[in-house]
Amino acid sequence: MTIRQTRFTGVVPPVVTPLTADGEIDTASLERLVGFLIEGGVDGLFALGSSGETAYLTESGRTRALEVVVKAAGGQVPVIAGCIETTTARVVERAAIARGLGADAVVATAPFYTRTHPVEIERHFRQIAAEAELPLLAYDIPVCVHSKLDTGMLLQLAADGVLAGVKDSSGDDPAFRYLCLGAAELPGFSVLTGHEVVFDAMLLGGADGVVPGLGNVDPHGYRRLMDAAREGDWATARREQDRLAELFRIVTVARDTSGTAAGLGAFKTALMLRGVIATNAVSAPMAALDADETAGVRRILDTAGLL
Repeated sequence: MTIRQTRFTGVVPPVVTPLTADGEIDTASLERLVGFLIEGGVDGLFALGSSGETAYLTESGRTRALEVVVKAAGGQVPVIAGCIETTTARVVERAAIARGLGADAVVATAPFYTRTHPVEIERHFRQIAAEAELPLLAYDIPVCVHSKLDTGMLLQLAADGVLAGVKDSSGDDPAFRYLCLGAAELPGFSVLTGHEVVFDAMLLGGADGVVPGLGNVDPHGYRRLMDAAREGDWATARREQDRLAELFRIVTVARDTSGTAAGLGAFKTALMLRGVIATNAVSAPMAALDADETAGVRRILDTAGLL
């Protein structure tokens, strides 16, 4: 694969936020997790993303979690801070906090809850970039914000120096391919996929990196996949991706719950079983995986060689 010169590239997991049994930020576990991810060879850390439970945490909780991640990373890898808020002014406020804590970049979605026009979405990103004083990445996640970011708009914003990159969780693979094609003419603009199980294919299509929730559980596997792809060893990359795809089945273990809770619960349970974090507690109204579900995650981890 051709390696483009972009600042945000490679394996950038969306760091989960460990909690204590009473719902507070478990700072000791979070510090261990950051160390585990860096030892695993990640290229960056995305704090306060969907896997970081940013939508569930209190304002003080989000600030505390980001503070711990930045400090634990210690400049070894860039920290990208999620500033996921309903409206522009709220994003700008969170971006100021992220900048003050030492984050290297910020991530924002389109506005949500309010009904939003495409012209307003473009204005939203331009204003954030003008005021954030940090590189800005757009987060395309229509399943959560109910707006699909237009490829042409993203590329124009990149060309204008507004966006440093895009984290794509849209599930729109043709649009992603066109985004990669356009990005080839934009040095420094990063195109990151959120697809855990088809990262090898996305790399072939031009992706610069991946933001995998599963990367919390097995950063070493994603590192091996990325390295094999960079070396042009696509057979090895595919084998590693196939192994990770089997591991991703941990998200199917939970029953009678939302997809969000099933994924977060599985990642945290796996990390608990691996001895990285202390508990698999999740934010209310979600519920932690029970004993039977935990046993199911354990079996998959064992098969993947991670216990």
